[in-house]
Amino acid sequence: MVSLATLGTGGAISAGVLAERPDPATTPPTATATVAGDDRELARLRAERAATSERSSRSGGRESLTAADAESPSDEDGPDRTKMLTLAPEAGGAVTGVDDLADADPREIARGMLGEFGFGADQFGCLDQLWVSESDWEVDADNPTSSAYGIPQALTGGTHDDLPADYMTNPVSQIRWGLGYIRDAYGTPCSAWSFKQANNWY
Repeated sequence: MVSLATLGTGGAISAGVLAERPDPATTPPTATATVAGDDRELARLRAERAATSERSSRSGGRESLTAADAESPSDEDGPDRTKMLTLAPEAGGAVTGVDDLADADPREIARGMLGEFGFGADQFGCLDQLWVSESDWEVDADNPTSSAYGIPQALTGGTHDDLPADYMTNPVSQIRWGLGYIRDAYGTPCSAWSFKQANNWY
C-alpha cells in the first residue's frame, strides 16, 4: 500500500512524505492503476469508518479496534490496515487533528448536533432559550429541589434510566441525551420551549 491519505489539494501522503498525485496524461498506465487502487482502498476505509461511527453513535460510545486487532491484523487486511483506517481522511477534507468536543462551548456543540436529531438551524434559538432557563448551559447545574442535573436538567434519581455513564461530567453526552429527549417528547426544541413557557417545566 503506497498512499496513506488523500489531501484536498490533490497530494498524497506516501510513506510519511507529501507527494504530488501523478498526472494521468503523463503517468504510465501501471502507476495510474496503483493510484486508482489506492483511491478505492481509501473509499472502502472511509465507508468502514462511517459504519463504525454510526454503530458507535447508536451505542452511545466510541468503537475502536482492540489492541489485539491492531497488533495482528488478518492476512487479508495487510499490516498497514490499522494505520490506513486511522489516517484515511473523511471525504472532502484533509486530516488536521482531533478536537475534544468536551472542551468546546456547549452552545457550539449543540448547534453542531441539531442535524443529527433532524432539527434545522432555526431551532437553535428555542433550544438556547430553553436551556438558558434550565441551566444557563452549565454542565454541573444542579437543581436543589429535585434530582435534575446538567445542561438539559435530566432527572438523575432513576427517572431517566437511559442516561449515558458519563452524563454527570460530559457536556457532549448531556447535549446528545437532551436533544434526543426533546425529539422524543416534544418533536422540536421550539415545541419544548413553548411547553416550558406554559408549564414552567419540560
